[in-house]
Amino acid sequence: MKAVLLDAATLGNDIDLTPIRASVDELAVFASTTPAELATHLDGADLIITNKVVIPASAMAGRKGIFVLATGTNNIDTAAAARLDVPVFNVSGYGTASVAQHTLMLILALAARLPLYQQDLANGAWQNSSGFCLMSHTTMELQGKTLVIVGQGTLGKAVAALAQAFGMTVGFAARPGKDDDSRPPLDTLLPEADVLSFHCPLTVETQHLLNRERLGLIKPGCLVVNCARGGVIDENAALAALASGHLGGLAVDVLPEEPPRQGHPLLDALGGELNLIVTPHNAWISPAARQAIIDLTARNIDQLRAGQSPSRSSR
Repeated sequence: MKAVLLDAATLGNDIDLTPIRASVDELAVFASTTPAELATHLDGADLIITNKVVIPASAMAGRKGIFVLATGTNNIDTAAAARLDVPVFNVSGYGTASVAQHTLMLILALAARLPLYQQDLANGAWQNSSGFCLMSHTTMELQGKTLVIVGQGTLGKAVAALAQAFGMTVGFAARPGKDDDSRPPLDTLLPEADVLSFHCPLTVETQHLLNRERLGLIKPGCLVVNCARGGVIDENAALAALASGHLGGLAVDVLPEEPPRQGHPLLDALGGELNLIVTPHNAWISPAARQAIIDLTARNIDQLRAGQSPSRSSR
């Protein structure tokens, strides 16, 4: 079988592709693939391997499988794949430790008001202070505080375990759109949350899950972290709540458009007087996590060649 990896550059240049090479007869590797190059790059391919390249129905005829180097499959026309009997495999769990660590880093930085104190230092506030320390921004001690998590998958549970090590109480919100979920609904938990963290996929039910109305329910001073997908929160409404002082801090690792070539209000607000952090969708990028994607994809290819169907993965 010939496999084609369409966008190897998205995983970095320090990843060992040997496991995939061992699972196929031939592997063609392209650093990137534009829509105009897609047909040429896929010429003669039995298997399509992609991270972010969009795979339309027109590219699927005659393929034996599509392998997504991520959990989300929103770049694949899955309805067409099912119609054409082309199995779609994805991966999950590869970045659990990396993303959970990044999430706790964001929570700790917001709780310590790190962006604000760093800005104070850049402005010379400590250098010109009459006292030995600065106390201009009230910090939050996490012990005894309540963390509400949206998403009780592997990642959400890993974040919960780290938060509990800091003495936090953890509550999981019910899955949006599931009437039979026994967990409390998010609206019920928001007034209790000192920290709110999102670890759910972007779906119709989770689009702008944290909107202007729910921001009105949230406990004043709450810290909000989104390491899920851009669009799970209404960033403009969250920024307004932060600027008004209703939110105590806001940190995101994701934006609705990535890279944000047209800019974004959150980026414009960095470096000011807000307890705000934006990281460039790099919670997942530890070398161990990126290599795990390759290893899991090789396993998926072996699964296909053994005649097994995809086991659907989610966050």
